[in-house]
Amino acid sequence: MDSAAAVRRRAVLAFAVLALLTQTGATAIPWMIDRDASRIEMSVQAFGGSHSGRFADWRGDIVFDPTDPEGTRATVVVQSASLAMSPAVASRRATGPAFLDAARYPQIRFDLRALEPLGGDRYTAHAEVTMKGITRAVAFPVDLRVTGDRAHLTGAFVLNRADFGIGTSGPWNRLVGRQVTVRVALQARRA
Repeated sequence: MDSAAAVRRRAVLAFAVLALLTQTGATAIPWMIDRDASRIEMSVQAFGGSHSGRFADWRGDIVFDPTDPEGTRATVVVQSASLAMSPAVASRRATGPAFLDAARYPQIRFDLRALEPLGGDRYTAHAEVTMKGITRAVAFPVDLRVTGDRAHLTGAFVLNRADFGIGTSGPWNRLVGRQVTVRVALQARRA
């Protein structure tokens, strides 16, 4: 009988903790991304030089309270086929079956879980990135400036493409660097 009571107490405690965690995010404020003033870019070393590209088709949702940055949540969904690189042949190769495989994996997902304050306008972003059905945690420094109803976030992180099964076989594997730098510059306004 004592063990059944202990199990019930633990279940009630777990439910209470879950309710408190859910309420913590409920006070955060939704923000709308200004797509025209924002960008998501990538760069990689390949064929003896640096090659960069920009994702043209993506959407995002942000919930942010400047007084509670740890409660920040954001989801950005990128259409992998929208990567534009120069020359155009690089775009086709990058989004093709050997790399992003946009036909089978049309979306790249970024889920921000929290912003850890470092002082001033500096934070560490804690997030998860999902590509080709594989999710990896990332943590990286960002600058976040809030002025009235406007916010501007900039930051960059490095991914190892092999961690997501991108370009790990075939002749291109040795010609393209494994480290891919992703740069984000997002502007948003309070909804």
